[in-house]
Amino acid sequence: MRKYFRDFLLSGGLIFLAATSVIAAEPTYKEGESIFIETGVEAPDRKPTWYASMVAKPYAPVFEMLATQGTQGRYYPYTYPATLKDLVRFHGHDCEGTTTAANSAWVAFKILFPDGIIDRSVLWGISGESPCWSDAVAFLTGARLQYGNLGFFKDKRYSHAIVLYREDTKVAVLATWKEGINNIPGEPVMLPGKVTWQPKVTMKDVEALKAVVKKAGGKPTPYQVDLMRYQQWAHINDILEHPLEESYQAKVIENFKWEDWIDPAKTLAKPHERSDTRLKNYPYRGNPIEAPVQ
Repeated sequence: MRKYFRDFLLSGGLIFLAATSVIAAEPTYKEGESIFIETGVEAPDRKPTWYASMVAKPYAPVFEMLATQGTQGRYYPYTYPATLKDLVRFHGHDCEGTTTAANSAWVAFKILFPDGIIDRSVLWGISGESPCWSDAVAFLTGARLQYGNLGFFKDKRYSHAIVLYREDTKVAVLATWKEGINNIPGEPVMLPGKVTWQPKVTMKDVEALKAVVKKAGGKPTPYQVDLMRYQQWAHINDILEHPLEESYQAKVIENFKWEDWIDPAKTLAKPHERSDTRLKNYPYRGNPIEAPVQ
């Protein structure tokens, strides 16, 4: 798997890694050797709708999710697909924030899970305070506040980035958009990558409109509301016409410590112990048909 990711970089992959960054460690299982998982057994929902038109775009991400059976079950032998359409239904509406967070997660998962199988039982996540970002992280990772594995950035400059952490390999990845598609007034891009393609909607126009709407104190004109929504819709659909590595970037965080990144004021003092995945590697019965042990 290390070779797979190294080959990806050498063949022109555009994910940003600092020269001193480490390659993500091997997972606790190896697909096709120590675990046998069938992928692609369910077609992803890529049919466009009025609330998720972007799902049909050529580079709209599809995530192959590995989960556990029931409340305290073993790993499933299959993955299920998750799309931006599924995320919109979870979040409650379509917005550029959820799509940006999901796209950022996609480039991070390329590092964390080079075999393409996303194990939701080993993931932690950090986002900004916006539910657009935190809902995407929670949906894609299974991290939750009550488990103590979903956090919010201590440094507010990272509000439109995410951190995904694999507890089994101890590897954390910072992911965010590239300069050129960022459109939040006053918020910097926290990695150095820049887009090389020209967005149809200029980010200066988007930022200027958002600044005007914000200064309006919750009372923008009806035209401004319509224009802002249209710009966001056009912007996301435009991004998904390009490979995601052209618009998003990721970096392995060396010597990662959870407490260094999260806001301690926004955590549970006594998080619950996660129990739903504790039997994921539990042994099977000796035979497919076997009476209960008396």
